Amino acid sequence: MFNNMRNQKGFTLIELLVVVAIVAILAAIAVPIYMSYVKRARATEAQSAIAAIRSAYRVYYQTYGSTENYTIELAMKDAKLGKATEKNWEIEVVGNPPKKYLATSTAEFPEGEGKLVWYDVDDAEYHGYGIDEEEEEEKVVE
Repeated sequence: MFNNMRNQKGFTLIELLVVVAIVAILAAIAVPIYMSYVKRARATEAQSAIAAIRSAYRVYYQTYGSTENYTIELAMKDAKLGKATEKNWEIEVVGNPPKKYLATSTAEFPEGEGKLVWYDVDDAEYHGYGIDEEEEEEKVVE
């Protein structure tokens, strides 16, 4: 009777538990890394929109010598942002000439409303959602 059981093929419960534990550990490592990439990709969409708006403002300034009469609506039209970008991000320009370009996520944004990405003209750097958190993560790793 015992000889028949030894000849049976299959996995033991311990082997299955070890495999499940290994898969769980790998998932615990991979999911946060993946979410970080997703967050950075979504922030890149806002950065691209801000760069297009900045470019539209620069062209207008070079053409007319001032951005006094240039509105964000005109800039968005000139920047030719995609429908998805316009749906996900609300763009705002602060100052004349512009000192900051802000992109705030709308309710249509996959991760929710209120995420902020901005470009500071004085620093010449992007900040906010998906950007500063990445820098903090790099500091912790070092």
